[in-house]
Amino acid sequence: MSPTKTAASKQRLVAVTLDENSIGRSNPDVEHERAVAIYDLLEQNSFAPANHGGGPYALHLSITGTRLAFEIRLENGEPVIAHLLSLAPLRSIVKDYFMICDSYYQAIRTATPDKIEAIDMGRRGIHNDGSRLLMERLKSKVDVDFDTARRLFTLICVLHWKG
Repeated sequence: MSPTKTAASKQRLVAVTLDENSIGRSNPDVEHERAVAIYDLLEQNSFAPANHGGGPYALHLSITGTRLAFEIRLENGEPVIAHLLSLAPLRSIVKDYFMICDSYYQAIRTATPDKIEAIDMGRRGIHNDGSRLLMERLKSKVDVDFDTARRLFTLICVLHWKG
C-alpha cells in the first residue's frame, strides 16, 4: 500500500455509536434510518481530528443539553478528544430540510416528474447548505471532506427525526 493510501486509511471513521441514555431508542422506522445513516457514513468517509495524525477512529455521539457531543477515540478505544457542537446553528436548516422532505414524499404520490425533480433539487440544496455549515462548525476541530459532512448532516437529521 502506498504511503498516501496508508495515511488516508487512517484518517477515517470505522465505528459510530449513539449514546442510548441521551439520544434514546425510537420506533423501528427511525432506528432503521439511523442504521442506514451510520452505514453510509462508515462506508466512505474522511475524518481527521485536528492535530492528530493516527487513526482510524471511533465516534460516539451523545446529546448534552443543546449540544452534540463528539467523543473521538482510536479504533482500539484509546481516547483522542471530545468536542461539544452547538446544535442551535443547525436547527433551522434541519427544520427546513424536514419540511422539504415532507413535500417531496407527498409529491411522489401525486405530482408530475418535473415537480418532483424541482422539489428534490431544493431538498439537495438545503442538505448541501447544512453540510457546508457543519463543515464550518467542525473546521478547527475535525477535518472532514464535503461528502463526509453530508453523511454526518444526514445522521444529525436522523437523530432529530421522530418518525
